[in-house]
Amino acid sequence: MQGQTNEFSKPASRALRKSMTDAERHLWQRLRGKQLGVKFRRQHPFETYILDFVCPERMLIVEVDGSQHAKNQDYDDLRSRKLKLAGYTVLRFWNNEVLYRTDEVMQVIWNALNPSPP
Repeated sequence: MQGQTNEFSKPASRALRKSMTDAERHLWQRLRGKQLGVKFRRQHPFETYILDFVCPERMLIVEVDGSQHAKNQDYDDLRSRKLKLAGYTVLRFWNNEVLYRTDEVMQVIWNALNPSPP
């Protein structure tokens, strides 16, 4: 993922790491330290985007969306399409899913990391 950022992205990602939402903090506690067998990065810059969580090894992105995303659906759809074109799988969860249905969210992430053979 080296070389895929711009000048804006690095400082912005650092600032976002310090001001994560409650849902992002909650999920990070479950993703950090290779708890799922792979390394995740948080608030990681990619081109002009800041990814909430990314596992570069498995090309998996996990986005945690708050209410502001309901108004920006077209932007989020375009962003997801661009990330998919770059080879990533993008999972999106609402804040309330992460906070109140954490085990289900973790199962979806686990399944994406460990797809069953056809």
